[in-house]
Amino acid sequence: MMRSALITGGARRIGAAIARRFGAAGWHVVVHYRRSRAEAEALAASLPSASTVQCDLADDDACIALARSLAGELGDWRVLVNSASLFEYDSHQALDPDVFARAMAVNTRAQVQLASAFFAHARSGKGRRLIQVTDQKLANINPDFFSYTMSKCAADGAARMLAKAVAPGDRVYRLAPGAILASHDQTDGEAERSHRLNLLKRRTHASEVADAALFMAEGQLANGQALFVDSGQHMLCQNRDVIYLAREESQTA
Repeated sequence: MMRSALITGGARRIGAAIARRFGAAGWHVVVHYRRSRAEAEALAASLPSASTVQCDLADDDACIALARSLAGELGDWRVLVNSASLFEYDSHQALDPDVFARAMAVNTRAQVQLASAFFAHARSGKGRRLIQVTDQKLANINPDFFSYTMSKCAADGAARMLAKAVAPGDRVYRLAPGAILASHDQTDGEAERSHRLNLLKRRTHASEVADAALFMAEGQLANGQALFVDSGQHMLCQNRDVIYLAREESQTA
């Protein structure tokens, strides 16, 4: 029976890198998408064993139905990677109620609902693993992307609580990437500069996050641990998002 992993947001960006890594390691990969059907299907077709599922994570009932359906279909559903995320800008000076509602719905509530349903219904004789993707900025906090950051803080806290609640043999991990891919309104050139604002002064690659996720799924790691994949960015004190730090540096250069 093939071990299976659901990767939310698996059609694009970091989620897709994680899906490819699991597929290459011999897992059956379930690629979740909301709107990126063509990309999800193309990715699944490129993997040795994969399928796709569509779900709007802002829909509470759909989240629970997705987990229950997969639990019935997959004989060894061993891993859930909560990678899907909304990254929209608002600030402490002008908190956007709509941005806040979307961030909390997708980045927090949906992640917890999926995790709870996964542990309630998924079957695996080898122990189940939740890998909650968070963000290095939780250890290097700044007020940019205010609602997004609040939602990630809440998801991180929920994962720590779940780690204390799961059955023996199950595990909950937190995976915290740094700046990896161009985001928000960045150009590629801006990303190249801003993503080197870390201790190693190098760009961290999506493949490194994928390798870390696979290690969490297959390796010997105690329940409840967090792993930063950010070239040391979380150990700095950055009072703004690196998007804006890099722009400020270029203006004063």
